[in-house]
Amino acid sequence: MKRLLFFLFLLFPLSIFGQQVLDLDSLLRLLPKAKEEISKVGLYIQIGQQYENTEPELAKSYYRKALNLSQKIGYHTGEIKFAHNYTYILNVQGQFDSSLYYNLKAVALAREIRDSVNLGKALLNSGSVYRYLSDYETAAEYYQQGKLIFEKIGDEGMKGFILNLLQVLYSDLKWHDRAIEVGMEALNFYQKAGDQRMIGTVMNNLGLSYSKLGKAAEAISMYQQVLQIGNETNDLNMQGTVLLNLGDSYDQTNDYPNMEQSYRNALEIFRKLESEEGEIIALRGMSIVQLYKKNLSSALDLGKKSVDLASETKYALERQKSLLQLSNVYFALQDIPRAREAMKQSELLGDRLINEEIQGKTLELEKKYESEKQQNQILQLEAQNAIQQVIIQKRKLTIWILILLAASLATIILLVIRKNQHKQRFQIQKIKELETEKQLTATEAVLKGEEQERSRLAKDLHDGLGGMLSGIKFSFQTMKGNLVLTPENAQLFERSLDMLDTSISEMRRVAHNLMPENLIKFGLDSALRDFFDDINLSGVIQLRYISIGLKDELIDQTIAISLYRIIQELVNNILKHAEAKQALVQLTKTENLILLDVEDDGKGFEHSKMLLSTGIGWTNIKSRLEYLNAKVTLDSAPGKGSSIHIEVQIP
Repeated sequence: MKRLLFFLFLLFPLSIFGQQVLDLDSLLRLLPKAKEEISKVGLYIQIGQQYENTEPELAKSYYRKALNLSQKIGYHTGEIKFAHNYTYILNVQGQFDSSLYYNLKAVALAREIRDSVNLGKALLNSGSVYRYLSDYETAAEYYQQGKLIFEKIGDEGMKGFILNLLQVLYSDLKWHDRAIEVGMEALNFYQKAGDQRMIGTVMNNLGLSYSKLGKAAEAISMYQQVLQIGNETNDLNMQGTVLLNLGDSYDQTNDYPNMEQSYRNALEIFRKLESEEGEIIALRGMSIVQLYKKNLSSALDLGKKSVDLASETKYALERQKSLLQLSNVYFALQDIPRAREAMKQSELLGDRLINEEIQGKTLELEKKYESEKQQNQILQLEAQNAIQQVIIQKRKLTIWILILLAASLATIILLVIRKNQHKQRFQIQKIKELETEKQLTATEAVLKGEEQERSRLAKDLHDGLGGMLSGIKFSFQTMKGNLVLTPENAQLFERSLDMLDTSISEMRRVAHNLMPENLIKFGLDSALRDFFDDINLSGVIQLRYISIGLKDELIDQTIAISLYRIIQELVNNILKHAEAKQALVQLTKTENLILLDVEDDGKGFEHSKMLLSTGIGWTNIKSRLEYLNAKVTLDSAPGKGSSIHIEVQIP
């Protein structure tokens, strides 16, 4: 009797990925409201998982919906998850070729999108299919690849699953003691995790190993615990599979009543699951029971049903076993011709299976030979390619050396050119600085000469012409006491004296403007206050002067005179052109900076025209500003007054 293993495919519930697992009714209520997006793919898969062990065809329909939606929205991970779940049912139904197709497709897709986790699962699934197809070498290769991936990413959750796969593989290779050792390790893992479905799977496979070692009691104990888990979880596939294995173990112990009940219950379940392979085995087991019980007609009927259900192409091995059982029934009925015919068909089918296996092995060896031959050719081509690559690398290295030499030469030339340009610019800058220094020296000489000339003129006017006019006035006043004049002549004489006083005052004013005496004796601040007091006495404009930080401060006489002349010229411009009613002059001294602000509420002027002005007053201001190396800011517009800000650095 064939002992069945569970179909160990990666049917991980969505809770493993951090999502809440809902019951079937809740999932079905969510489905109509779900949008055509990734979450709906997950919903289809969850619903399919709810149906897969009770209504497999309905589950498959939901899995196909998940696939179609994943392809529609370009969700490749959804296509891989479809393969994980869909192939589980295909294996339960014995459709191993289709299962292998979808699993290998999932492997390729996972590699393409570089999804390590799903690649590991797809490799393990593919390995399981190869094992069901008795290709143990390929199965081991795929298992090993999957195991390495999960070890690399550190996924401890896959440890128990991989251990169980190895248990099954060792059992297929008839290493039963090793299979039990690994199986117990897997069982301990899942008992700690509390995963009932996987506990049932591992215990079923342990039961198979015990059974193959002739330990029927241990096997039956394991199977009964698995059956209880299947009932609690409503897992029909688990129930059906373990019932077949129980039937086989009861056969070993000659417990025919329990053997018959196990096969009968298994038949009912596999008919619900539409699993033809399980139904074939259950019918054959029931036929064996009836043969033991001498119910030959019932044994014959069940044996024929098992043979008829087993197709030569789809379930050839099961058909061969069922034909052998049918032959035994005919012998018991003493129908020797039919017994021999059934046995002959069984032997022919067995020979065909052996031949197919031999042919398969032969083809596999031929493929391996061709593969090795192609591998040798590939190695030769790779060697030739490596030689070509070395030659190409040498050529590339030579080209790169030449390029680097050319680049170095170009860099040197560029640096020399830049150095010469920098040197030339430095020389030009030096020439400009010398010219500027020369111009400043000339300007300073002119300004000093001008001030000296002003000072001389003021002194000459005050001491020369002033003295003469004062002498004349004194003589006139002396004469006035000695002369007898008519009233008209006396009035004329007085008018002449007044005119003489006016001339003396005007001469003194001119002399003062040429070189303010207060500026020399008392400093800039005092001279400016006298200047502004005289202007305010005239009543032409209301002028306000503010000084900050100038009290008792000594300023270089040349700078003080230049600032005085600048302020004097700016105020004269306001009086002549601005038509202002009010003006403000603020002079501020900090540690090494003098700030001058002159503002008025006059008619203002166009900024550009002022900068281009060639008037004597503005020209004098600009020359003094250049001498002082001052920064100037003009702010004015027609009808909005004017504001001038000047900054002068002082040593």
